Amino acid sequence: MNVIEIITKKRDGLEMSPAEIEFMVQAISAGSIPDYQISAWAMAVYLQGMSDAETTALALAMAYSGEVMDLSALEGIKVDKHSTGGVGDKTTMVVIPLAAAAGIPVAKMSGRGLGHTGGTIDKFESIPGFKVELSREEFIAQVDRVKAAVISQSGNLVPADKKLYAIRDVTATIESIPLIASSIMSKKIAAGAQGIVLDVKTGQGAFMKEQEQALRLAETMVRIGRGAGRQVVALITDMSQPLGYCVGNALEVKESIDLLQGRGPKDLEALCIELAAHMLILGGKSDHIETARGKLRDLLVSGAALAKFDDLVVAQGGHLQYDLPGYGLPQASIKEKVFAEESGYITKLDAMKVGHSAMLLGAGREKLEDQIDPAVGIELVKKRGDYVQAGEPLAIMHANRRELLPPVCQLLLESFQLSDTAANNPPLIYQTVT
Repeated sequence: MNVIEIITKKRDGLEMSPAEIEFMVQAISAGSIPDYQISAWAMAVYLQGMSDAETTALALAMAYSGEVMDLSALEGIKVDKHSTGGVGDKTTMVVIPLAAAAGIPVAKMSGRGLGHTGGTIDKFESIPGFKVELSREEFIAQVDRVKAAVISQSGNLVPADKKLYAIRDVTATIESIPLIASSIMSKKIAAGAQGIVLDVKTGQGAFMKEQEQALRLAETMVRIGRGAGRQVVALITDMSQPLGYCVGNALEVKESIDLLQGRGPKDLEALCIELAAHMLILGGKSDHIETARGKLRDLLVSGAALAKFDDLVVAQGGHLQYDLPGYGLPQASIKEKVFAEESGYITKLDAMKVGHSAMLLGAGREKLEDQIDPAVGIELVKKRGDYVQAGEPLAIMHANRRELLPPVCQLLLESFQLSDTAANNPPLIYQTVT
């Protein structure tokens, strides 16, 4: 096959065959074609789009371009969960122990984060002693024993996607739904789960700002998963304001533990219950969504989900001190409040500006090599729908560098929009795609 002919075919809006897509993916993975040809092909896909058959073929070709996890030794139906990312999105730390406590084996491979806060792996690493690197044998053995494990993605998992993503990042071809969907689903397929629950965020703090975009992405990923023989459900969820009250790494771990102890934010609890309920359905542990929700609430109230979280942490070398206010997690040396300058109802809380505030304090990365400070971040005191008096605190900055406080304070003040009249809050979950 000829790379130029494949690029020309896609440039002209014609459909590539599975063999042509496989050829391109193998060439990308092997490094046998130059970056400028990969860039030209990615731009052709960006401009012309892909059919469902092409998108599924691309996801499968990338999934099998490197190592593939074999979870067949584990009993039960293996179910994974993925979020497209948002501000304060710590659902994984609650959903995994909930699902595992219900008997679902969860073999979770996650990545580090670029942007406002760290990824799931960065958050777990803020727990003292927690190891995110396990051998494949250790990983499988822990899931068999504990029902849950969380590790960083293998160096050879979906190598074609790593190369293609790096090129998309610098060629203005990131915002392509077929390329986004195949990138996400290739990693989920390679990770070996039989069932996949997707949390597709929409709103100011999400990658997909518009609901219509989020729905198209969700539908595309569900079709890819079904085409690959997986059971997939996607939830379209709100990310116009941060999820929960904390944005940061150790701060989000603490908030997750608070929830597992029955005193966490209601929006976070509702979303975690819903995501985990769909995991129970896919994992064959419940036939009806309301029954699944009830089981999960019982696991929260009984302390079984918290016990499972502790099992996971201890198994991976972590240690927490539940008798301390911060559970032994890293804490910032400076905690300074941001006060409202006027009175009114909060009608808007810009999730992206709150996330950027956390990143400025050191909670996230602008470049992959940047070091994260696990202790810093933003703790919200008020959220959309609340009434605030002038002089009342809106948020608390957790910082280790005092010179960063003035610009972060200003950005946080800009995040809140106040009005004399209250506005209706959007739903937390817009739609479920099956």
